[in-house]
Amino acid sequence: MLRRFARIARSQQPAYVELIAGAAHVLDRAPWLGGETTGECLPGFDDEAVGPCARLAPVEPRKILCVGRNYRAHAKELGNEVPVEPMLFFKPSTSLLDPGGEVVLPPSAISARVEHEAELAIVVGAPLKRADEAAAASAIFGATVACDVTARDLQKKDGQWWRAKGMDTFCPVGPVVVSGLDLTELPIVCSVNGELRQRGNTRDMIFSVPRVLSFVSQVMTLEPGDLILTGTPEGVGPLAAGDQLRIDVDGIGALTVGVRAG
Repeated sequence: MLRRFARIARSQQPAYVELIAGAAHVLDRAPWLGGETTGECLPGFDDEAVGPCARLAPVEPRKILCVGRNYRAHAKELGNEVPVEPMLFFKPSTSLLDPGGEVVLPPSAISARVEHEAELAIVVGAPLKRADEAAAASAIFGATVACDVTARDLQKKDGQWWRAKGMDTFCPVGPVVVSGLDLTELPIVCSVNGELRQRGNTRDMIFSVPRVLSFVSQVMTLEPGDLILTGTPEGVGPLAAGDQLRIDVDGIGALTVGVRAG
C-alpha cells in the first residue's frame, strides 16, 4: 500500500504529516523514525503541495549523498566514461530547498553555467552498515523527487564537486515522500518553462537503488532520514533567472521551483 508523507510549516513549529484523502494527519515525529498520528487532522491538502500551510522539504537529512553518471546516456552527453562502480559525492544539508522555493543563481563571476539534473531520491528508513543488497532494499523507507542543481563550469574546473553542487538552494526536494512504491521502472520528466528537457526511466540506471545503498554502507553508516540522489537521465540543461522548473516522477508527483539571480 502506498503511503504519502509531507512536512509543513505551522505557526508553532514544522510538522510531519501523512496525506490521506485530502487531509493532513499530523505525526509526532518523522515517519521513518516511527512517527504516529497525534489525532490532529488538517483539511484541504493534496499531493501537489496545495494546502493551508506551506510545504517544506519533506526530509531533514543528516547526510545527502548523490550518485554521479548513473545513466549511460547522461555520461555520454557530458563526454564521460561509464563508471564501473557507483560514483559518489555529497551535498550539504544547507543546499536543501523547499518545494515552491527558488534556486538562487550565483553571481556570474562565480559561475556562468548552472544546470538542472532531475532525479529520483531515496529516504533511508533503517540503519545500514556493511549491508548486502537484500538488507539495503529492506531499509528503504520511501522515495521523493529532487534536483541536483549543478554549476557545470565549476564542476569541470574544480575536479572536486562540492562547490559546484553544494551551494545554498542547489537541492530542491519534494513535495512528498512516498513509501511502498516500486522503484524499478519510474518515468522521470523534467521541463523548464513548459519545454521538455529530460525524459528518462529508473529502469535505465546503471546501478540499482539497493546496489547504491549497499555500496555506500560499506564505508559509512546510513541513518534513518538520510537522502540518496540516484542520478539523472540525459537532457540536462541551463537554468536562467525567471525560469520555472518542474520535475515529475510517476507515483510521487511534481516538484516545482523557480529560479532567480543571487
